[in-house]
Amino acid sequence: MHKRLLARIQESGPVSVAEYMTLCLLDPVDGYYPTRDPLGAGGDFITAPEISQMFGEALGLWVIQSWQDLGRPNSFNLVELGPGRGVMMADILKVLRLDPACRKACQVVLIEASAALQAVQAKTLGPSGANVGWVDRLDAVDDAPCLIIANEYLDCLPIRQFVRIEGAWSERRVGATKTGELRFEVDGRPAPQAITQSLPAAEDGAIIEVCPAIDLLTDHLAERFKQTAGRALFIDYGPSETEFADTLQALKSHKKVDVFEAPSDTDLTARVDFGRFKNSAIDQGLSTQGPTFQADWLRAMNIEARAVSLIQANPGSKPKIMRQLHRLLDPDEMGTLFKV
Repeated sequence: MHKRLLARIQESGPVSVAEYMTLCLLDPVDGYYPTRDPLGAGGDFITAPEISQMFGEALGLWVIQSWQDLGRPNSFNLVELGPGRGVMMADILKVLRLDPACRKACQVVLIEASAALQAVQAKTLGPSGANVGWVDRLDAVDDAPCLIIANEYLDCLPIRQFVRIEGAWSERRVGATKTGELRFEVDGRPAPQAITQSLPAAEDGAIIEVCPAIDLLTDHLAERFKQTAGRALFIDYGPSETEFADTLQALKSHKKVDVFEAPSDTDLTARVDFGRFKNSAIDQGLSTQGPTFQADWLRAMNIEARAVSLIQANPGSKPKIMRQLHRLLDPDEMGTLFKV
């Protein structure tokens, strides 16, 4: 991938940060996600569903409640964006057994770019007996009532970065030195007004990130929910309001590394701008709730009561369950960094 990036830069000039992320993460031949299983202790990062079953169980209660609120349709799509190993969906499906009618009505649809992860998901969800299908994009899902969930999906969508220079926003790109090292570059030319007109004013030197894919996502949700009832639940890390910062980061073996250290061999993510996401949804006529802290949402879903019941069933598991609860809820862990 490093060689391919250098060839492209030499031929056409620096690429946008979004193009860099797209190539590194999604390229079908060399991309990070299509070529490996990055999750778990042996991978590069771990997500909340991998930490504890209680996380997925909380989402299962949300699914049942939402299905009831939609009028208990005889059939509905339960769609997950970026479903990882399928662990969260497996925990959700276990909880759906609490309402047999909901469980019977549920059609699981997974949107997954990685063939390797699709195979893992099929193995994980096989014992559930659920009707599971895969599609490559959200608009390929049929028009039945739809509940959409996404945990740590938005943070890997490609972002563009802009730097404030002499009172105007200029795009930050990825270029290369004469010796072939990748680096950030800014040419100082004002970016197109169509892109920057919605950006707030800032002092020179400020950096802001924009995720066009999130705007496209809200467009699609608005169009879908105009046609048929539905809800979408997003859980990810990032600020409640737009911030000025370079938040692009790379993870390898659970440690942060330089974003140019190993293109396509590290997980690239950026903080989700929940303020812009919410405003985009409102502009499209969608009703929104939140963002709220993950800790507050999980407590509202009675995760602490669930922890007590698990400990009562297996007292020897108390230290492990308390560690899991701490990681999900504590402000110094995931509790306030992650929003719902």
